[in-house]
Amino acid sequence: MSYQLFTDATSDLCPAMTEGLPCVQVIPMEGELGGEPFTFGPGGNLTVEGFYAGQREGKFASTSQINPAVYRDAFEPCLKKGEDVLYLCFSSGLSGTIQTANLCMAELREEYPDRKLICVDTLCASAGEGFLVREALLRKAEGMDLETLAAWVEENRLRVCHWFTVDNFEHLRHGGRVSGVAAAAGTLLQIKPLLHVDGEGRLQVAEKPRGRRRAVEAQLTRLEEGWKPEWGRMIVVGHGGVPEAGEQLRQEIARRYPEAETFLTDIGPIIGAHTGPGMLAILYWGTNR
Repeated sequence: MSYQLFTDATSDLCPAMTEGLPCVQVIPMEGELGGEPFTFGPGGNLTVEGFYAGQREGKFASTSQINPAVYRDAFEPCLKKGEDVLYLCFSSGLSGTIQTANLCMAELREEYPDRKLICVDTLCASAGEGFLVREALLRKAEGMDLETLAAWVEENRLRVCHWFTVDNFEHLRHGGRVSGVAAAAGTLLQIKPLLHVDGEGRLQVAEKPRGRRRAVEAQLTRLEEGWKPEWGRMIVVGHGGVPEAGEQLRQEIARRYPEAETFLTDIGPIIGAHTGPGMLAILYWGTNR
């Protein structure tokens, strides 16, 4: 039985990551930038470039959970065509939107009892979620069935390592990720915090290097210590509105690890609302999540 793979706009997939692979449908997400509502994703009214331009003008952003009607509008056409649904969802450690997705799916199962709908909590975010989605698409292309692929994602999601650094504390502070006192001290000391997504899918501060160069070296050290190329050679670099810095980091990784398959992608507004412009991320299969 055929099935359609879904993800949400948090996944920050770049076109190169899905080229030549089965279709993935991306569900848009909503938020506010400077008090003005936006939609990001297919049919949306905000670009990544416009988002970071707004943040650099001093605007803060917030995000919202996906509306149940948006889920229904996405899933139901597939069910009507006789297709099943697999949704790889934004981490439950960062959003409650998975609860809405499960409620919507429960209703649709009653209306379409012959169809299968599965929602998997990726416990990943942004380009890390996109990393896992791409790996799932590769396996779908190989013929993996719905239930087997869902189980594979659950078994492997905690192997996706997210290591990223932010340029300042202001957006973390505004989103409640750090206290005002910590933000003030970090700004004064030129700290560029190194964060990761933990085993529960939450953002955590791991180190507090001073200066961008040391922060990037800390990321590269984590990559060197934990990357398992035998699990997969893909390494994704994400950037928050700084494509030149992102490409420089991607090239450095490609130089150090010529066997790697590297991609550069934007960090979109859903995570960018908390991390702000200047964020750099490295995503890979590894042992040091």
